[in-house]
Amino acid sequence: MHEVGIMQSVLEIAESQARASGAVCIREIRIRVGRMTGVVPESLDHAFAVLRGETMAAEARLVVEFVPGAFWCMTCAAEFEADDLIGGCPTCQRASFDMRRGRELDVVSLEVD
Repeated sequence: MHEVGIMQSVLEIAESQARASGAVCIREIRIRVGRMTGVVPESLDHAFAVLRGETMAAEARLVVEFVPGAFWCMTCAAEFEADDLIGGCPTCQRASFDMRRGRELDVVSLEVD
């Protein structure tokens, strides 16, 4: 379950940024996760619930934005969304390996006190 490692990193980043701004607690953490990362939403929520206990985010809320996979079709010169690692262009049916979005894993914002 790589969600535990992901959430450990997210909490470390969040605490570091919160401390740098002089905050004493984190109220909300917003992250952006690409669908192609393989992250399981329920596992991510569970990891957050378990790991946040002894951190500045003990009472925080986790908000996750999932980003769909997007590929570039060289034949059609167009971007399209797909749900697997080899995107099939819906117009010309050709496979594309040129992934443009879907691998993100970013801490977007924090709400702190």
